[in-house]
Amino acid sequence: MNSSLVKTEKAIFAAGCFWGVEDSFQKAKGVLSTVAGYIGGNKVNPTYQQVCSGQTDHAEAVEVVFDPSETSYETLAKHFFEIHNPALINRESNGKRSQYRSAIFYINDEQKLIAENLIELLRNKNFEAGTEITPAGAFYKAEEYHQSYYNKMGKDDGNRYKQK
Repeated sequence: MNSSLVKTEKAIFAAGCFWGVEDSFQKAKGVLSTVAGYIGGNKVNPTYQQVCSGQTDHAEAVEVVFDPSETSYETLAKHFFEIHNPALINRESNGKRSQYRSAIFYINDEQKLIAENLIELLRNKNFEAGTEITPAGAFYKAEEYHQSYYNKMGKDDGNRYKQK
């Protein structure tokens, strides 16, 4: 099959350190590619060091390109909620930083509605969800050494949240 004929869509999720998030989405059915990067901040083309300083307001995020004939945005958004604790505001298990916030950066109104409905569903089941739902702005690809980090390092899911 000619890959140029495959219809694709994008989704952007932030759920802590992008290494584990990217690794998890790379293994999800229908995902064609992922990119670790930065979004939601106030600096053009930030570096990892600038994002870690907390002065750019960017989140570590993953841009997911998927085949909608193989999976849906809703399925990927549900996966997002399953791979992290959305009640942990601005943190993950190893530290508190705004770059690690739980956020969905929606690309269109349909994605926004799906995200809002999933958060409402969680709250109706008495789960806390501090996940931000924000329009996607500029997404900046992280440095190359961050891309597919776990594949490069030969790490498995069990190491997902080890401190960098």
